[in-house]
Amino acid sequence: MDQIRIGAFIAERRKAQGLTQLQLAEQLGITDRAVSKWENGRSLPDSGIMLDLCQILEISVNELLNGEVMVMKRNDKNVEKTLLELVKQKEEADKRLLSAEIVIGVSASLVLFVIIFIAAFAEMADWLRIVLIITGLVPFTIGMFFALRIEQTAGYYECAKCHHKYVPSYRSVLLAMHVNRTRYMKCPECGKYSWQRKVIKK
Repeated sequence: MDQIRIGAFIAERRKAQGLTQLQLAEQLGITDRAVSKWENGRSLPDSGIMLDLCQILEISVNELLNGEVMVMKRNDKNVEKTLLELVKQKEEADKRLLSAEIVIGVSASLVLFVIIFIAAFAEMADWLRIVLIITGLVPFTIGMFFALRIEQTAGYYECAKCHHKYVPSYRSVLLAMHVNRTRYMKCPECGKYSWQRKVIKK
């Protein structure tokens, strides 16, 4: 696939719909930087939002992947079927990532707990105790960063008010109050705050 051609086509169709990059991004629940990357040919739309993108731009998936408006062909159904298979593969990959998030989080927490336990009860100089705790905080912080990044990007968050599903920014996820994978965030669609749960399917 020609990413430059597809990107130029997305930009053309977006402008034809009278949308800015930010407006298109908000409708898809992504950042305008992602849209900019598509239009500059640096990346392709994620398979999980490709159908929504095509609906907004009023084109078929086949037209999107070819980078031009086309007369309907027999292979359109095959392209749609392939895309649906890609969506399914993404859902399976997201499930595996969320499982990995648990492993990373538990492992990082366990390492920190063991090190703090040793620092609290073992005989050692105070400076060594401090160094040991800091040493434990490093893998914990790195592990939590990657675990949170996985939670942010794998699957979607669903607004409890309007049921819009989207991928929030890392900052939104980091700063949100949460209970497990349910986070209190502002929906980009309806603009209301609610406890939003993590879902796999768009």
